Amino acid sequence: MRRATVLMLATGLVFSGGARRAAAGEFGVSLEGGYFGMTNASKSAKAIFGGTSGGFTGGGSIRYVVARSFFLGVGGHYFKRTGERVFLADATSTPFRLGHPLTIREVPVYGMVGWRFFPDSAFVPYVALGAGQTSYSEKSIVGGIEDPVGQRVSKFSGHFMAGVEWGRGIVRLGAEFMYTTVPDTIGVDGVSKIYGEKDAGGMSVVGKIVLVP
Repeated sequence: MRRATVLMLATGLVFSGGARRAAAGEFGVSLEGGYFGMTNASKSAKAIFGGTSGGFTGGGSIRYVVARSFFLGVGGHYFKRTGERVFLADATSTPFRLGHPLTIREVPVYGMVGWRFFPDSAFVPYVALGAGQTSYSEKSIVGGIEDPVGQRVSKFSGHFMAGVEWGRGIVRLGAEFMYTTVPDTIGVDGVSKIYGEKDAGGMSVVGKIVLVP
């Protein structure tokens, strides 16, 4: 009983942190994990991944509060998933899976500006806009040999984020939705060309652990 009481008190101290007011100069470092879907090229992604458009994504970000509500930040995510190469006669036909592994990797890195609502509350919604660079690559294995025609590009990407942060102490929890656009990344050949899809961006939903020293 005594140990349980001590644990509850310690947890309360971590999340309350003395009920600190939001202040300019506050840093926050977050670790993030959740789901990313290539919804801007959903037909191509579903054909390659066998019916789903994405998978797990992880990453992190650093933010700096400039003036209580206004903040600046940088962040990055990592997405990698292996599906199969497919044959597609036309955009209306059913994809035929060829059995050759095809791995897609996306790594967006971006800067952002944002606004925090109710900064002195324990429940803080926020929105942000970002811009950066996304590295996109494809690697295919045919007969145990890597296909040398794999695509590797780095493109400008735009980002919109909306989320919420809970807590007023050193450790806080959060959730975030992000929409990413990466124009003219794909669509040069393969299934994406047949479907007429050129944007490798999409939507992600992540949970966050935020550390505020």
